[in-house]
Amino acid sequence: MIKPTVEYGDFEKLDIRVGRVVGASSPDWSDKLLRYEVDLGDEIGKRVLFSGIRRWYSPENLLNKNIPVVINLAPKKMGEEVSQGMAIMMDTENGATMIFLPENLKPGSVIR
Repeated sequence: MIKPTVEYGDFEKLDIRVGRVVGASSPDWSDKLLRYEVDLGDEIGKRVLFSGIRRWYSPENLLNKNIPVVINLAPKKMGEEVSQGMAIMMDTENGATMIFLPENLKPGSVIR
């Protein structure tokens, strides 16, 4: 299903950055979520994200990977913590697929 058309101004509101995963774990209070900490560079710092990808990934699969992160999404309570952004992923026939960016990119770099 194709989503409705959005104006360029709506897309322009998203702040998407390169985030490097520097820590990851499987919270014991969820069977679906992975918790991971991303380094978003000196200007932004580190943030905690949660994604429902535990079925397809282990924490070790994410460590030291660069991923695209929406950093200006409103925080969302997940269990006893707060997810402070959202990784951009793909849906495939096999489920959710992380988008891994080249490893030589600097954390915090703007994606547009």
